[in-house]
Amino acid sequence: MSLVIERSTAIEPAEPDASATGWQRACRVGDLEPSWGEAVLLRAKQIALVLLSPREVYAVEHRDPVTGSYVMARGIVGSKGDRPTIASPLHKQVYDLGTGECFSHPELALGTFRTRIVGGFIEVEV
Repeated sequence: MSLVIERSTAIEPAEPDASATGWQRACRVGDLEPSWGEAVLLRAKQIALVLLSPREVYAVEHRDPVTGSYVMARGIVGSKGDRPTIASPLHKQVYDLGTGECFSHPELALGTFRTRIVGGFIEVEV
């Protein structure tokens, strides 16, 4: 299941500032399954959300740095020591969910986004 949600407000500026960042509601915590990724679309960015526990959620770019394909939400969730990871479903490069660092190829990295849970909803700073 892929979950794609884009939120907008009733009043928007005519020319939104593409560089502006802010917290965007993505989905309910209950919409995600633990240790499974889901893709969301927020401010025209494809983001992979990974719920590790009801109070721990990570957000990384959905785009695979090697192939350019939007598949990271389908990655294999795991850990390396105490660091949560996601492996690309295509070529199996393993990335740190917190930092985006690739363990096997230091020149590769996933973009990461800060997350928070507010009132049962996951919010991502985009």
